[in-house]
Amino acid sequence: MRIAFIGLGNMGAPMARNLIKAGHQLNLFDLNQAVLSELAQLGGQVSASPKDAAAGSELVITMLPAAAHVRSVYLGDDGVLAGVRPGTPTVDCSTIDPQTAREVSKAAAAKGVDMGDAPVSGGTGGAAAGTLTFMVGASAELFATLKPVLEQMGRNIVHCGEVGTGQIAKICNNLLLGISMIGVSEAMALGNALGIDTQVLAGIINSSTGRCWSSDTYNPWPGIIETAPASRGYTGGFGAELMLKDLGLATEAARQAHQPVIMGALAQQLYQAMSLRGDGGKDFSAIVEGYRKKD
Repeated sequence: MRIAFIGLGNMGAPMARNLIKAGHQLNLFDLNQAVLSELAQLGGQVSASPKDAAAGSELVITMLPAAAHVRSVYLGDDGVLAGVRPGTPTVDCSTIDPQTAREVSKAAAAKGVDMGDAPVSGGTGGAAAGTLTFMVGASAELFATLKPVLEQMGRNIVHCGEVGTGQIAKICNNLLLGISMIGVSEAMALGNALGIDTQVLAGIINSSTGRCWSSDTYNPWPGIIETAPASRGYTGGFGAELMLKDLGLATEAARQAHQPVIMGALAQQLYQAMSLRGDGGKDFSAIVEGYRKKD
């Protein structure tokens, strides 16, 4: 299949690599010339613009940093909708607000293009390994079309409902993730301050009712989980600035829905403070450093 893939950042590039490995022909667009050159060597075709990438493609996939980029890439003069053929399935895998997803999808529909949203979970490791979870908001017909291709980049492909519901699932999940990481950080720091061995404490938590992904797979305390960012200086993984962005999306969506997210709003402020300290480039689990005494 000829696929336009637009947005080749830390997530998009490994996703595109997996599609090339699966035998698809990719029309590629990104502002990063180095990654374009790398993927071209694997067989991808470099395009001059999103419009150029979409022209002649049988499917369009985008993976972009924020809502403003999604609007520009789809609605701009050199955007996807200026070049894509009517009837071409299109899916945006960015994490943005549900309202933008619906508005851009509506603009696509006016051009005869069926567009869905499919934000992902699983991080850069999952993108490289092809084990991502896709949360898909789309019509049943579009979901059936997208699923075989998404399965070549992910392991768990979930139909959440109509367009926009993928974004709802993603921001709710990451709202909880941000809160749970702060909770684990507080518990680990308190245990350390009171004198218990942190390995012992982590073992107890992970075999008791406090167990969660933030404790048993991604523990923020150094040395607990060998593969977690905490054991490599909080490098790699999911950046704190990205968590801050997602918490902002969640709290703004909550404001529009008149739905209280008290702990989520507090989590947003804690990550905002982390960013202000200059630590926004670290993995989000580095939030624990705000609870630890400096050596």
